[in-house]
Amino acid sequence: MSARAASWLPLSPGERAVAIEVLVHGPLSRSDLARRLDLSAGSLTRLTKPLIESGLLIEVADGGGPAEGRHGRPSQPLDVVAESRTFLGFKITEEMVYGVVTTLRSDIVARLDRPLTSHDPVHVAALLAEMAGALTAEFPTAAGIGIGVGGLVQDRAVVGESVFLHWRGVPLARLVEERTGLPVVVENDVAALVEAETWFGAGRGLERFVVLTIGAGIGYGLVLGGKRVPYAEEDRGFGRHWIIDPNGPLTPSGERGSAVSLLTIPSIRYQIRAATGSDKPYEEILGLAAAGEPMCSRVVEEAARALGTLVAQISNFVMPQKILLAGEGVGLMDVAGKTVEDTIRSQRHPLAAPVGLETKVSDFHDWARGAAVLAIQVLVLGAVDG
Repeated sequence: MSARAASWLPLSPGERAVAIEVLVHGPLSRSDLARRLDLSAGSLTRLTKPLIESGLLIEVADGGGPAEGRHGRPSQPLDVVAESRTFLGFKITEEMVYGVVTTLRSDIVARLDRPLTSHDPVHVAALLAEMAGALTAEFPTAAGIGIGVGGLVQDRAVVGESVFLHWRGVPLARLVEERTGLPVVVENDVAALVEAETWFGAGRGLERFVVLTIGAGIGYGLVLGGKRVPYAEEDRGFGRHWIIDPNGPLTPSGERGSAVSLLTIPSIRYQIRAATGSDKPYEEILGLAAAGEPMCSRVVEEAARALGTLVAQISNFVMPQKILLAGEGVGLMDVAGKTVEDTIRSQRHPLAAPVGLETKVSDFHDWARGAAVLAIQVLVLGAVDG
């Protein structure tokens, strides 16, 4: 990390709270910032002074530009310099590595993807280093790397278990740090996506927020009090044992009638292949269902009812302000959204407060962006809670 970036650390808990508030919600006037954090004017001045001196925060004019040539006590809003540092984010899938460069506010400014031809940890680390080199050549202000992996991640450094990579105990952060010279944070990909949406996306400013992802698997993230809630099984195949319909389909992954068996892309494709002998892409299955083809329609409608049941159950127990549906499989909503909505209504109390249901058709670059946000949180702000 550069000397300037290193000067941002370590932040005291009070400084960190100020920095995060401005990063997520800024620009903010000092009075707004003091009110949000319940601080006196004197305490706020004491906490902001080192942040301004280090270059993490800047005083801006009302129009958003730097406040220059002003006299007297500064009263301009505080903001971060979003372009002052960039961050690399990578999402590793079974066949590809997706990379992005983001600003300090997580705006994607570049993308780079590479095929993954081997799951050997040394090969993967070398590929990540090669991609990082290509990206930092264009963006030399890179301050760190975040990596998202499907599976169990320990201490934000070691991939304890990843089924699709066939890894156990791989020190991925160290392998990549040795090859890039940049600090590295590794995290479960769903957890990283939840953090990104909480800070900069659909969950910004919400106390109770849920992310539900549909794709190769089912992912779930819960935010309470504005913070992600970690739980033991989040990295071990959420939905595999959540039984939606005990008489539902039996697929190679997940228990009979589980959320995984009913909703994931591989399971939907498996059901069509088992019934017809034809291996169809997910998008084609959705298209055929929309056109009224009987078998595809039956499988897609069953998946939609499962999704509606899942959303209703989460809503009944968690009472979130919003649920974000994300992932490669959310095209289901375009074809069978009415079935999802009807199922939600049928499984909730008529007087239950409505839950905002937002759909985000995300690609793997969104997951990579989530990993970059983890790097921002940990490497710049030292925000290690969760």
